[in-house]
Amino acid sequence: MLVLRGGTVCGGRDANHKRWASGSTGDKARENMKAFSRVLVAIVAAIAALFTSTGVSHAGLDNELSLVDGQDRTLTVQQWDTFLNGVFPLDRNRLTREWFHSGRAKYTVAGPGADEFEGTLELGYQIGFPWSLGVGINFSYTTPNILIDDGDITGPPFGLESVITPNLFPGVSISADLGNGPGIQEVATFSVDVKGPAGGVAVSNAHGTVTGAAGGVLLRPFARLIASTGDSVTTYGEPWNMN
Repeated sequence: MLVLRGGTVCGGRDANHKRWASGSTGDKARENMKAFSRVLVAIVAAIAALFTSTGVSHAGLDNELSLVDGQDRTLTVQQWDTFLNGVFPLDRNRLTREWFHSGRAKYTVAGPGADEFEGTLELGYQIGFPWSLGVGINFSYTTPNILIDDGDITGPPFGLESVITPNLFPGVSISADLGNGPGIQEVATFSVDVKGPAGGVAVSNAHGTVTGAAGGVLLRPFARLIASTGDSVTTYGEPWNMN
């Protein structure tokens, strides 16, 4: 045993114990940091998986709505794969909004007389703008067609000499005066006659512009099924900011 000045008494075993205790505390701290790092990595991986799954689910059914009509048929209309890509306007006008629209609309009819169903399937937008002076909307779209006129087609046993098909989806150009803002306007960009218990239409890179809009422009896409009897059901998507 050693007696130090000042009356402090220390033993060799006590000093070693203190050094061991200090080393043990450092080891525990390092283990805690490793455990925290593993938990943090797991949380980041879980969040990444969540966002990945959300992106995949978006490339599918976006929204739908059903209605039982006056003939006890269930009319369902859906929007799929909706994507509005806002781009910088070619006219470089700050009051112009330009975008490209891709997506699909589907419908189903269930119940008595579903096979004899006839009606119209529409696609369009609700357009919201904070202020405008004589706003006009211009919308146009075209889809590819097959045109092989007097072509050399070999292979089919029935001996085709030429194939000419109409546009798979007709081209349309729409111009509408939305008047002075602020306000919300609804524009049906196109419609197609449908028959039978199920069907759908698709559009790819349909081009649209809004001119004369001061401030932000929001587009809410919709799909509407109108039966020949007058019954209708409309489903609306989430607003898209065209700023």
